[in-house]
Amino acid sequence: MKHHAFGRMPFTVTNVGFGAWQIGGSWGDISEADGGAALNAALDAGMTFIDTADVYGDGRSEKIIADVLKTRGGERPMVATKAGRRLNPHVAEGYSKANLEGFIDRSLTNLAVDSLDLVQLHCPPREVLYQPEVFEALDALQQAGKIKGYGVSVEKVEDGLKAIEYPGVVSIQIIYNIFRQRPDHLFFQEARRRNVAIIARVPLASGLLSGKITRETHFANDDHRNFNRNGEAFDVGETFAGVPFEVGLQAVEEVRKLVPQGATMAAFALRWILMAEAVTVVIPGARNGEQAKANAAAADLAPLSADVMAATREIYERLIAPHVHQRW
Repeated sequence: MKHHAFGRMPFTVTNVGFGAWQIGGSWGDISEADGGAALNAALDAGMTFIDTADVYGDGRSEKIIADVLKTRGGERPMVATKAGRRLNPHVAEGYSKANLEGFIDRSLTNLAVDSLDLVQLHCPPREVLYQPEVFEALDALQQAGKIKGYGVSVEKVEDGLKAIEYPGVVSIQIIYNIFRQRPDHLFFQEARRRNVAIIARVPLASGLLSGKITRETHFANDDHRNFNRNGEAFDVGETFAGVPFEVGLQAVEEVRKLVPQGATMAAFALRWILMAEAVTVVIPGARNGEQAKANAAAADLAPLSADVMAATREIYERLIAPHVHQRW
């Protein structure tokens, strides 16, 4: 794995990090022991970036991270969390300084730290991005020492472009993978120009790009790939990257032909993301230690050729873009 400066912040992170949504919940039954083992394996492999959120398992993910890091001791990785999705209803009016501070205080307790490395607004309603007072509140919380920096996790490219207009925004988290290629058209160039860190999430399109999912794959009732297939619980773009399931399976078979001998499709899909120089860190999740180690090893694959990159673009434009390109 390569190491990058995390935008304008005084952190250096590996280009493959650990996405901790799976160990929190909404991905079927994953025990705390398995979640801890996955995180330990990721850290043993050298990963220095962990991404979580206060709503992943209602704090379970944050607490597992705290327990693992306390047990390990030594130098800590950078830990990014998120705030805002605890609001019910999740509306722009809820993004007050009092509410944000309450969410941050809860994460400070869950993560057992005095200051959060990074807090990200968790895919807020678009109106929030037009409320300077929200970002002034984050500035005040940073000055108070409760957070070291802040960013925004977004669903849409346009929201990312708006968010980085605020000088205090140091990072954007956005979906970017073989099935969601639009961020590299304009957004990445703007982010690089402003030295904004990019966290690439949903890198395997909820497992589709692992190549292991078939029409017969069964998803548990508490797995978002079952209950959010049509966006019933949150933005449908978070599940299978918003690609209709059958279309995704068809595209996977074409991508499979491009995977080099000896590599897994998952590793290939992660290496594809790392071809984008604007990406600071990609955050695949893991259910167990073996998956975490495999994610780290993906960074060791040789760079993909121009022909292969062109082939992935052709598959995207022909099969996937009509369903996702203008939506996100």
